[in-house]
Amino acid sequence: MEKEHIAFVFPGMNPAQFTDVAKFLLVNPDARELVAIADERLGCSIIDRYAETEGDYSHYAQVAFLVSCLALARGIERTRGVRPGWCTGPSFGGKAAAVYSGVLSPAEGIWLTVEIARCLDEYFAVEHTDAVTLSFARTPPSRLREISDELEAQGVWHEVSCRVDDDLAMLTLPEDRVDWLAGRLRAAGGMPLYVMRPPMHCAAFAGLARKVDDEVLSALTFADPTVPVVDDHDGTLLTTGEQVRSMLLDGFTRPVDWPSVVASLRGRGVRDLYVCGQDGLFGRVGRTTSAFSVVLVDPRSAMARRRRRPAA
Repeated sequence: MEKEHIAFVFPGMNPAQFTDVAKFLLVNPDARELVAIADERLGCSIIDRYAETEGDYSHYAQVAFLVSCLALARGIERTRGVRPGWCTGPSFGGKAAAVYSGVLSPAEGIWLTVEIARCLDEYFAVEHTDAVTLSFARTPPSRLREISDELEAQGVWHEVSCRVDDDLAMLTLPEDRVDWLAGRLRAAGGMPLYVMRPPMHCAAFAGLARKVDDEVLSALTFADPTVPVVDDHDGTLLTTGEQVRSMLLDGFTRPVDWPSVVASLRGRGVRDLYVCGQDGLFGRVGRTTSAFSVVLVDPRSAMARRRRRPAA
């Protein structure tokens, strides 16, 4: 296939069934290779730790998600002969994009994932302890501006953390204002979805960015990408390792702007979008499905495809 018309997307992390992911990691040949790298780099069995550690976003759940995304991308290349001309990764997916593009090795990306998770735990244990991020749908920009103006008039700190579609976004604010916000969204015809902790993508988290820069990114060397990366904050095309490094660092202080990514990819002639990983958001919203032919590939569908393959 003509790679200029194809892009790979590594989605933001969302909860996945442990049994689906664990089976994929144990059976899929691409995943097994990456799991071995993770086990060696971290000095433990990531599958065992994933099973033992509570929480959908534990350090080991994050590594498992990263590994599964990368393995799915390799599988698409190997089984379908697909090569992308571009890649991108909104939010958590930026880590997978950095590895897939060759900016970091798999071992470096795995270590980066665990170390950033540690930094988040340490930072939010003492800073912005009351902040959460609420996602919501059916709320056009004009309504969101009205609600934001009300919060501003009340003296409530808040920031938009992510724009996913015309009417789907995420807002970070103090937890004790979530019920008010949810009620206001419903009154305006919107639909609150879920609350995320730790919060994400806010200018107020500059201290976290400095911590990650000092303790994690400074220990790595960022090669130039072999597959150009589209920045999830504004759709800019990134062609150097330093630019991708800046994108990862900006992820702590700048909002994700998925419509800008979609526009950037469309402007570069992308027609086919392969979403590599468990995704309930970026590959499914109208902004994406109206712009591209979207192929969603997750551990469950990859396993089903493997079962359907005829014996040699």
